[in-house]
Amino acid sequence: MSVEVRLPTLLRGHAEGRSTVSFPGSTVGEVLDALVTAYPGLAGQVLTDDGSLHRFVNVYLNDDDVRYLDRLDTKVNDGDTVSILPAVAGG
Repeated sequence: MSVEVRLPTLLRGHAEGRSTVSFPGSTVGEVLDALVTAYPGLAGQVLTDDGSLHRFVNVYLNDDDVRYLDRLDTKVNDGDTVSILPAVAGG
């Protein structure tokens, strides 16, 4: 099973400049673990030291924010898309 991961411009430098990569996994967490294993520079950008989702990024499975699903335990299917977006704040 392969899931496409879309990376924002800000993170592409840690992934050989790629905008998309694909990894196997049955959950969002497994896919993100594979991502940071392949590209260790993304580890602190996407996941915290304890393996949880970094609070300054938003992760979507297809069009759904995983924070409103099962977070890293959200199940994925072959052909799904995981999008990583930096959180934006302003005032």
